[in-house]
Amino acid sequence: MSSPERTELLTLPGVLTAEQAAATVAGIAAQQRPDGAIPWFRGHHLDPWDHVEAAMALDTAGEHARAEAAYAWLARHQLPDGSWYAAYADGDAKAPTDLGRESNFCAYVAVGVWHHYLATGDDTFLDRMWPVVAAATGFVLGLQQPDGTVAWKREPDGTVRTEALLTGCSSIYQALRCALAVAEHREEPQPDWELAFGRLGHAVARHPERFADKSRYSMDWYYPVLTGAVTGPAAKERIEADWDRFVVPGLGVRCVTPNPWVTGGESAELALALWVTGESDRAVEILRSINHLRAANGMYWTGYVFEDDAVWPREQTAWTAGALLLAVAALGGDPATTDVFGVPATTPDFTPPCC
Repeated sequence: MSSPERTELLTLPGVLTAEQAAATVAGIAAQQRPDGAIPWFRGHHLDPWDHVEAAMALDTAGEHARAEAAYAWLARHQLPDGSWYAAYADGDAKAPTDLGRESNFCAYVAVGVWHHYLATGDDTFLDRMWPVVAAATGFVLGLQQPDGTVAWKREPDGTVRTEALLTGCSSIYQALRCALAVAEHREEPQPDWELAFGRLGHAVARHPERFADKSRYSMDWYYPVLTGAVTGPAAKERIEADWDRFVVPGLGVRCVTPNPWVTGGESAELALALWVTGESDRAVEILRSINHLRAANGMYWTGYVFEDDAVWPREQTAWTAGALLLAVAALGGDPATTDVFGVPATTPDFTPPCC
């Protein structure tokens, strides 16, 4: 399992000791199937986005072979059009349970692949995964709309669901940045990707009216900041604007308002967004506030209904634990994680002349 040296880097006072970090890493690893798949938990489904998030967490702990196995699973089961199905029963590629193909789910492989490369320096891995990243990016950009947004999904019959989701498109923005980094490293310029990246970033940062109204969900609040689409004073203003609406002091972050339900994954991701804006102290405060979700085995309950004093649902998801480890890794200065989630000094820019 993860070495003591690596889990020492995942310590954060009041959040994780080295022993606790090791237990959390072991908990994620215990969910992974022998074929590399990482379902939410054994017996539940796998989706490609959360599968990658869990793999990235394994890399923060030095579990590079396990993370590589997760990416190999994606490579083996990528569909001919570059996509993956939205859900697979217990990570069994022969048992998809949702035949839709969601754009942000498919894009996120680029984030994970670049993160793994930065953590390992393994050019052979990057060469092997480049066709996977290129095909997935092609599928996603095939869903980009004239206004720069990316459609949510392609249905099993091929129909495109044209509504754009702000959280999903923000995640795609980060994924395109990572795909471009992979391409640049390989000296394979992708000017069309750069244009698509700029158009999408412009839509996320400047045109909220182009997205379906999901403002009740906290992810729509912080994801444009987490992924670097909204930066600087605008990022801080965005966080402050809805802080009291979503943050429950001492308990964490609501998944959706006005429901009295805080969730570990959203809380950890908000902590990452706060780190991105330079608010490390607040990020640590948020992570400390979800200690009540930590289970005895080192994993984290998905959520807590505070009006009923009840853990709900009764599940410990690999991606919840993964999000927490990624936030701790960023706060601790892990180079791969800070590179992937940090906002670059310069990024490709494109502002449509008509917009």
